[in-house]
Amino acid sequence: MKAVIDRIENETAVILFGDDEVVLDVPLHHLPDDVTEGTWLRVDFLIDEHTTSDRIRKNKFLLEKLIRKGRAGQKDADQ
Repeated sequence: MKAVIDRIENETAVILFGDDEVVLDVPLHHLPDDVTEGTWLRVDFLIDEHTTSDRIRKNKFLLEKLIRKGRAGQKDADQ
């Protein structure tokens, strides 16, 4: 996908993505140092399998913990 730096405002680049010109504000510190208004970028989105599986595992753990806590709290209320 290609994108263009439309303008720079307050250390933020306003970027137009693709043919639909979807607008996204990106802090300049996330971009190459030499970008200016009118600079074209090539953008690739890649899946981070490691982080995705890690977050799924952590979320399952937290959900199970909440469910166990809810069951314990319900037992205390029933007594």
